[in-house]
Amino acid sequence: MTQTSTRAERAISTGRAERVVTAGSDLIGRTPLYELTRTGSGSRLLLKLEQFNPTGSCKVRMAREMILAAERSGALKPGGHIVEPTSGNTGCGIALVAIERGYRFTAVVDQHASRDKLRAMQAMGVHLLYVEGTGGGPSTVERRKVAQRIANDTGAFWPDQHYNPNNNAGYAGLASELLDDLDGDLDYLVGAVGTGGTLCGTVKELRRLGSQAVSIGVEPKGSIIFGGPAGSYWQTGAGAPGGFTVGTNVDHTLIDEGLTVADIDAFTAARVVAKRTGLLIGGTAGAAIHVALKRLALVEPNSTMVVLVCDAGEKYLDTLYNDDWLRERHLLNEAAHQRLNRLFTAYQESIRLAAASNARRRA
Repeated sequence: MTQTSTRAERAISTGRAERVVTAGSDLIGRTPLYELTRTGSGSRLLLKLEQFNPTGSCKVRMAREMILAAERSGALKPGGHIVEPTSGNTGCGIALVAIERGYRFTAVVDQHASRDKLRAMQAMGVHLLYVEGTGGGPSTVERRKVAQRIANDTGAFWPDQHYNPNNNAGYAGLASELLDDLDGDLDYLVGAVGTGGTLCGTVKELRRLGSQAVSIGVEPKGSIIFGGPAGSYWQTGAGAPGGFTVGTNVDHTLIDEGLTVADIDAFTAARVVAKRTGLLIGGTAGAAIHVALKRLALVEPNSTMVVLVCDAGEKYLDTLYNDDWLRERHLLNEAAHQRLNRLFTAYQESIRLAAASNARRRA
């Protein structure tokens, strides 16, 4: 009897099939929802933990969709070359799919990106082409120019995540997961906005499925996506610097409210979450959580608010989780940490007070 037949017979006898995948991309999706806090009014704040995707980010969802769509259209041929400007997460996602499907990949990057994201792409065999930034910020405009030139000169396929509609389409599954796991609708969805794909793509599918969720987009203070003045910021993977033309994947009709968050508040939220839960999250998720925590006290009773946690904090151990790095940039603020911890404590106290009030009424 062969080993294969033994496994098959065992599966029949137990009524269970093995849960074994044969490709990294098979692990994409079905990421967990985690309750961060709730209030005495019955409202709760949930985190969609996208760091449990392969490559540790939600961006692998859209990377796969962009490449598969390019294959279907003929824009990407077998054994072809891909070029994309990236701050890291999209690049890691493309790298994984490129490995599986046999493509070469050049990522146009700068030193503003997380070093660990750059190292991860190198580990996966990506050719990194560095572009110099200015003023300590991301060189988004210059990286796009370089990618365009490479695509024109070599015939490489440039997915162009800011304008590629398959970026947004890659998050249809995320929307379905939310509704499946909640066994119903959510009331608020909060997420960082960079290319626009994650939040807008999820919201578009939610609305197609009949969801009435209010969407709140978050960008770094200094980003221009929502029309504010340009400035420098250290949050990576979200926002758009001055001089950048915001791509069509940022669909303002799908964003009910747009807010900006300063680096101090974004990084403080991420660090407080890490110390309270043991979960390390990225800075843009910290910005979204900062907004959600403040809004949670104001929403209707029994509301469900979900924050899209785009990536893992382990990619930022040398930046937002590094006290010295923060001090050098005047971003380590103990008072901000205390304020946020007091807010968590207030929510916990509201639950106790609500329970005591209900007990008195029953008595």
